[in-house]
Amino acid sequence: MYEQKLVLAGLVADRLGLESEAVWSAIEYPPDPKLGDLALPCFRFAKALRKPPQAIAADAAEALRCSGAFANVEVAGGYVNVTLRRGAVAAEVIGQAQRDVTGLFSRRRHTGRRAAVDYSSPNIAKPFGVGHLRSTMIGQSICRLLAEDGYEVIGINHLGDWGTQFGKNIVAYLKWGDEETVRRDPVKELFRLYVRFHEEAKEHPELEDEARAWFKRLEDGDEEATRLWKWFISESLKAFEQTYRRLGVRFDHYLGESFYNDKMDAVVDELRQRGLLAQSEGAEVVDLSAYNMPPCIIRKSDGATIYATRDLAAALYRHDVLGATDLIYVVGAEQKLHFAQVFKVLELMGRGWARHCHHVAFGMMKYNGERLSTRRGKVVYLEEVLERAVEEARAIIEEKNPGLEDKDRVAEAVGIGAVVFNDLKNNRLHDVDFRWEDVLNFDGETGPYAQYTHARACSVLRRAEAEGLSAAAPPVLADDLLAQSEWLLVHQLAQSNECLERAVDGFDPSVIARHVLDVCHAFNRFYHDAPILGAEGDVRRFRLALTDATRRVLAHGLYLLGLEAPEAM
Repeated sequence: MYEQKLVLAGLVADRLGLESEAVWSAIEYPPDPKLGDLALPCFRFAKALRKPPQAIAADAAEALRCSGAFANVEVAGGYVNVTLRRGAVAAEVIGQAQRDVTGLFSRRRHTGRRAAVDYSSPNIAKPFGVGHLRSTMIGQSICRLLAEDGYEVIGINHLGDWGTQFGKNIVAYLKWGDEETVRRDPVKELFRLYVRFHEEAKEHPELEDEARAWFKRLEDGDEEATRLWKWFISESLKAFEQTYRRLGVRFDHYLGESFYNDKMDAVVDELRQRGLLAQSEGAEVVDLSAYNMPPCIIRKSDGATIYATRDLAAALYRHDVLGATDLIYVVGAEQKLHFAQVFKVLELMGRGWARHCHHVAFGMMKYNGERLSTRRGKVVYLEEVLERAVEEARAIIEEKNPGLEDKDRVAEAVGIGAVVFNDLKNNRLHDVDFRWEDVLNFDGETGPYAQYTHARACSVLRRAEAEGLSAAAPPVLADDLLAQSEWLLVHQLAQSNECLERAVDGFDPSVIARHVLDVCHAFNRFYHDAPILGAEGDVRRFRLALTDATRRVLAHGLYLLGLEAPEAM
């Protein structure tokens, strides 16, 4: 509806002497379609124009009627309700979706900008649990959304491949592990040893000293410590890559914490030269009390750097070396203070681009209401979740469509789509309670429902093709020939651009998930209310084109979320 809103806003702005953008941003969709297709509440203009909203609405309505651009214009109190020339708008929207569906979604507002998106970032030698799904899939979808809106996107996996945990891993492996067992199932075995370390350390606290000693050897470049560390990384990455391939996730760079080991001294030196470092209980910190934040620790009292130092080095690398204009961090909400401190320190270092750094926080992933913890061994393995979901999908396909070709591929797409959509349909700031009965529910507002709706549209088009009919560009129907269900579906398709821009501006894929579901609901009402192949002439041609446009919008919306769109289910 962007173009229609633009015309309406321009006409009203010219008549009332307002800024077009102010009018455009005020336009709403009426709660009842019987009221019209667009509504302009005039209350916000009363103060500036020194007129009552009803009088402003009357003036605006007169300008819109005189233009002849709309089918009907009515005043209701302080509102102007507008009915579009639906036949012409429908042909325009459907034609755009058929010619170039990305053009229906995007104005490419951010062409020329480059965004570095930090997401997923699992810890080496620890399992890829279901809790990692949030950062991974929110991040992957954000990458696709930003690219759709014109950004050049750099996907970065900031692996947890450094720290005292590796001293613990080494001690546990040397005491209770063996190479053959680790190689058979590296991540699970290394994780089992890690959990055992913490259990044993309760009775033998001296193990913590051993772990610190081994990590010190690693920091000093000890040959044995380095060999084991590199082996843990190599084996972990093999397992992670299998999961990423299955999820359809890819990264441009794997740059773990260790990558910045030789880049942190420069950060500390610059902070010192700028007079930003202060002493606090033996540690070196940046005082942020003037900004109502605790101090940002740069070096601990023992001289070691911490996460903030690494993230400062990483930010400088991503901007200065990778050329990113925008830095996006898809990290849990519990890190809100940490990133606020890092961004403020960058600003104090004179990096004006710090205002383009964004922490994309998200809620916690729970399992049946309980928080997950790798240290306590409370992990639900994501690979097992995906496998179970695919098996469930395969069973449903066998029951409902046993003759389906390529059932295994479709089951994979549907099962994994169910898990991913279950996460992304939630506002990212909300906690997600992972429950099997929700994830594997193939009815209602789910990924399989959206995929099935796409497959239904494809089925209609296949039957049409078999009858020698094509879904060519739609004819322009007279407004009174459009069924209500047809127009409501067009109305939903026409909102694709607004939904994309809200999703990008809020870094929230759930906006697209909601849009996909709304299109599905509208298409299924249309499918049941309006005969498609049974219609005749221009009406049939229009409905086939509308079905084709819906198929394209659903497939593209699912792609932006990281889901496949099977053509048959």
